[in-house]
Amino acid sequence: MNVPVLASDRLNFLPLSLAHLSQNYVNWLNDEEVYRYLETRGNYSLEILKTFLEDCETNRKLFWAIHLKSNNTHIGNIKIHPVNLRHGFAEYSIMMGNKEEWGNGYARESSERIIKYCFDELKLRKITLGVVAENSAAIRLYEKLGFGIEGVYKKHLIYDGKYCDVLRMAIFNSNFSYEDE
Repeated sequence: MNVPVLASDRLNFLPLSLAHLSQNYVNWLNDEEVYRYLETRGNYSLEILKTFLEDCETNRKLFWAIHLKSNNTHIGNIKIHPVNLRHGFAEYSIMMGNKEEWGNGYARESSERIIKYCFDELKLRKITLGVVAENSAAIRLYEKLGFGIEGVYKKHLIYDGKYCDVLRMAIFNSNFSYEDE
């Protein structure tokens, strides 16, 4: 799938690629506070990140690097994958790696822009995500964006040495018309 360059008021969204290979990016992936609720669990090196980014270039997923317009700093990533065009849905995830930029509303701005692209351009009817139930900051963001809880996977994943519930959340495209309703 072709990954377009997109923009919002304060951010640019560039296809994630080898151009994003940096020690700062490796540091995010090894920072326990950044990866606390992510499947990425540290132990990254420049070589491991390079292999990952090469895979991103080869297997074109909807995967963007989030950049500040003001200085072109890479501050995080946002991904829509997998995409199921037949059924009209996709899975969302986001990582805000640059902790100096936390609390500035960039996760919300990024999410709103990418969701708009998915609904308006790809004509998806639904976007889903999974979030660890203890990740209250992420849940607040998702609720502000319009995601609602569809279900709970009980004791599904291990975080901080214990099994945690995972909330399955979704947002629906308000412009989508179901023919049989």
